Amino acid sequence: MLARTLIASLLLTTVIPSLDAAGTATSDRRSLRRTPVVEVFEKNRGAVVNISATLEVENYQSIFPQGLFNEFFDEMLARPVRRKYTSIGSGFIIHPDGYVVTNAHVVMRAVDQRVIFADGTEFEADRVAVDEKHDLAILKINSSTPCQAVTLGRSDDLMIGETVIAIGNPLEYQHTVTSGIISALNRTLTFSDKVEYKGLIQTDASINRGNSGGPLLNVLGELIGITTAIRGDAQNIGFAIPVDQLHNLLPEMLSIRHRKRLEVGLRLDWHEGVRVAEAKGPAAQAGIRTGDELVSVAGRPIRQDADYYIYLLGITADDSLDMVLKRGSREIKATVKPTTIPIPDAAKLLRQRTGLSVRALTREQAAKIHPQLRAGLQITNVEYGSPAHQAGFVEGYIIVQIGRYAPNNLDEVAVLLESLPVGERVQFRVLEVQRRQILLLQGDLTVR
Repeated sequence: MLARTLIASLLLTTVIPSLDAAGTATSDRRSLRRTPVVEVFEKNRGAVVNISATLEVENYQSIFPQGLFNEFFDEMLARPVRRKYTSIGSGFIIHPDGYVVTNAHVVMRAVDQRVIFADGTEFEADRVAVDEKHDLAILKINSSTPCQAVTLGRSDDLMIGETVIAIGNPLEYQHTVTSGIISALNRTLTFSDKVEYKGLIQTDASINRGNSGGPLLNVLGELIGITTAIRGDAQNIGFAIPVDQLHNLLPEMLSIRHRKRLEVGLRLDWHEGVRVAEAKGPAAQAGIRTGDELVSVAGRPIRQDADYYIYLLGITADDSLDMVLKRGSREIKATVKPTTIPIPDAAKLLRQRTGLSVRALTREQAAKIHPQLRAGLQITNVEYGSPAHQAGFVEGYIIVQIGRYAPNNLDEVAVLLESLPVGERVQFRVLEVQRRQILLLQGDLTVR
């Protein structure tokens, strides 16, 4: 009896911490209040950014035929109208090298954009790709130190009712966290005849203007969606793009074929970690097979598909890629030598297909034209009667986007144009630099 009492006394002494005057455990107060929402916010706050972009527009009617470029003009007014578009949105880092994901609508009207971290650090950001159809954009910042990145999860196993956490910059209140549940799945939002988003996640987590482009996370801190829209006529009805759509678009948005004209021949299946979905060309010749699990490239761990595609953007035709893979329980090594895809005469192809002649601006040349400019392709000549002439292009305009890409040189333009069929309509965004402001114009050009 005595021994049993002594053991109970020892257990009480071990388990129960010291109490304050109110009987509360002073050493455990914070730990008792630490919820999954707290954990997720602290884990990811350093990877969430504020995105700010400003554009001033002044005019009163479109100068283009057929209304192709009249998005920013009010033809009902008889006097010039100045409009200042300040796009305040959110984004998040997906790779330590400084790659940022946000919504396309956050940046698509901007001449330039700035990325601001929780500690106030700011960076100018370059566009890598903008996909308006899926409302996704990828930006790149140049940081001297590795950036904290989110972990990409999956959205094909989401449950209605499970807890989700949103981090963003609503109404310019930076790094605000809200939580709620998944209210529904596979929602469709229709904005116009041309704009419709499908497969969206609906949530009751509070989302406001400025949250666009921010992460929607599960209780494990994994990215499951990108917040994109709200119902303005309702409360607590917000929508997010499933992260699976981002996974599916990464190979094209970060395509080494479009950026470097190189072929590796290896595509990953993100559904099963980082397994090989396709091995052809150089990858197949190196002995890699479908189903192999990619462990590392050139000594760099590959933890998610973005790691692989972003690494490829930094290689050259002279590099050999030493890969470590797993095949069942066996580890194998392979060396992949990228092959070069021939580049056509870019200037000639551009003239043939569009009627445009351009020059690639260096950063210094762009800054001399206007301090806000960072790069682009300046039009030096427009062939009379060509598709470009018919669409309203003018010498001096600066091309900043073709399709989903932001080309900085003629070779990138050639890659985009050479595979397009005759009669294909391609969206262009161009800048008209005036003395006191820059006009951002957009419209379609039909290639010949």
